[in-house]
Formats: sequence, structure tokens, C-alpha cells
Amino acid sequence: MDSGLVGAGKQLLHVDIYIDEHQPSRGILALLSRLRPNWKAQDIQMKTFTEGITNQLIGCYVGSLLEPGCVLVRLYGKMTELYVNRDHEVEMFQILHAHRCGPEIYCSFQNGICYEFVRGTVLDDKLLQQPSIYRLIAAEMGKIHSIQPKSGRPVKPVLWTKMSHFLKLVQSSVSSSPAGQWYIGSSADLQKVPSFKTLSQEMESLKRHLSEIDSPTVLCHNDLLTKNIIYNEKEGMVKFIDYEYADYNYQAFDIGNHFNEFAGVNDVNYDLYPSWELQRDWLTAYLESYKHSTGREVTVTEAEVTQLYIQVCKFSLASSFLWGLWAILQSRFSSIDFDFQRLSK
Repeated sequence: MDSGLVGAGKQLLHVDIYIDEHQPSRGILALLSRLRPNWKAQDIQMKTFTEGITNQLIGCYVGSLLEPGCVLVRLYGKMTELYVNRDHEVEMFQILHAHRCGPEIYCSFQNGICYEFVRGTVLDDKLLQQPSIYRLIAAEMGKIHSIQPKSGRPVKPVLWTKMSHFLKLVQSSVSSSPAGQWYIGSSADLQKVPSFKTLSQEMESLKRHLSEIDSPTVLCHNDLLTKNIIYNEKEGMVKFIDYEYADYNYQAFDIGNHFNEFAGVNDVNYDLYPSWELQRDWLTAYLESYKHSTGREVTVTEAEVTQLYIQVCKFSLASSFLWGLWAILQSRFSSIDFDFQRLSK
């Protein structure tokens, strides 16, 4: 049984299939019989990508992964529906694809989506420090930030809504624990989760200070770690993937969040946080792209770079807090083998 899901003015195919995350092959083949009816089941190859932290990603192809027609099947992580609006994610896919900033989404199914394979390789953390690469990333972010909302409708930054939602989920999880207190981590390294009162006060402090900063509300990726950046060396371009958290948000948050990701995910090292010199060059490339994409004079002044630098430094704190809450939730709900406790510290 198929139905439609409306997003960005276009109806998306929905296939009423559930794919078992432990034995996905059968369900994927049934799905591909709809999407790629000319493919013979015996010729279909599958490659599991291991980069995802919360979702499973499987590439399906005939012949070569680089040939046209390759389908990416993403299985949603356990309990991710608690903090990800899947209909909104589909809409973001369609908006970004319409502006040539993202892949085409082919269909949704009960516990995931299928979309176009983006040619290239997942960016290596070390390449974030390379000027020719980070300028491409800055320019691509500037282009995405220039995308205007439909019908000129007013938009509000999603940051405080998302943060409040995460905080309420943490509160309900802690209150449902036997002692009303929550510890995360292994038995050898238990970490006590701060009280709901402490976390709430921290959020209100951030909101009070950051709301006074005049950072524009733009279309943001909101989760730009290296695993969500595809680098095509041959074509000299980058594309961003994974739009679970994409939404309108503070410009400085998206940039500050990306700068935090310089420290890495698996082996976190904040000595890798970008230097002032790197940030200055990055922000200059960003502003040139953002201004060009919004039809303004491309000249970037030192004062503009300095102003944005100060805003980004402040919003990077909100990024750390938001993903700390997220890591606490993941440590409780996720079935992916990953040390979320380390991210929440």
C-alpha cells in the first residue's frame, strides 16, 4: 500500500514497508522492486556505511556505487522520532534539492527514507583545517543560508524550541528512573546527570544572553560535522547531507556549531578548535558567498568579520549545551554502538 507525504509542495512516494534493522536485506529488496523495477534482485549489491551516529545507512547499486541510479536507504535510529520531525526532514530535503544544495529524496517508508547517492567521500576530520576545503564548506553554507522561506513567511529560530524539547525529554527520562536520578556510562565510569533545575537555569542564561545578539535567522543545517559533508575532489566541491535537524535558526549558531565539530567526534580534541586566523579566513569566504547569494555587494569588511566572529564564539556555547542534552538522551535510547557519554561531558 502506498500513500503520499506532502513536503515543499511536492508529493513524496510512501511505501508501506518496515525494514528490520538487524536483517535489512529482504525489506530493502522489496523496496527496490518499487524504486528500481528494472534491477534484478541477484544483481543488487549493498554497502553499509558506518559513519552514522544515530541511523543506519545502506547504499544499494548494480555494477558500481558510482553509476547513476544508486539508492541510499537510511533506517531511522531507535526512538529518534522523539526528537526529529520526519515530515519536516522530508520538506528540508525537497527545499535543498530544489536549490541544488542537496540530493533528491525518492521515497519514505515506515522506518526510514531513500534518497540519491551523493558522489564523493565523507570528509576526513583533518581536511577541515585545509584552506581549499574549508573555503568550499564556508561558501556552501553561505549559499544555503541565503535560501529564503516560502512565500516570504516570517520564521523564528528553532534553537530554543529544540533545546526546550530536549530538556523536557531529559526531565521525563530522569523522573522515570527508580531513584529519580540518572547516571550514564559504564559501571566503571558512571557520570551523574545534572538536575533538571541546573540544566534549566543554564538554558535560560544562554537564552537571555544570546537573544540580545542580532544574529540573522537563516536556513541552517544545524548539524554540520564532517560525517555530514561529502567532498568530491574531482569536481572540487562539497555537499552537505543529513537534514534531520535542518531548520531556520541563528546564522551564528550554524557556524559556531560547525567550528565545534573541528574537535572531532570519535576522538574529541579541543586543541583542534579553529584558530582566530582560520576563523577569520573561513568567515571571510562565508560572507563573500552569503552576500553574493543574496544579491548584495560582495566586499567584506574587517568590521563585519569581527562582528560575526564574536557572535559565532558566543553561539558555539549554545551548540555545546544542545548536543550535551542530545548525548544524554542518546545514551539512554540509542542502539548504535557509540560512547555518547563522552559527548555529554
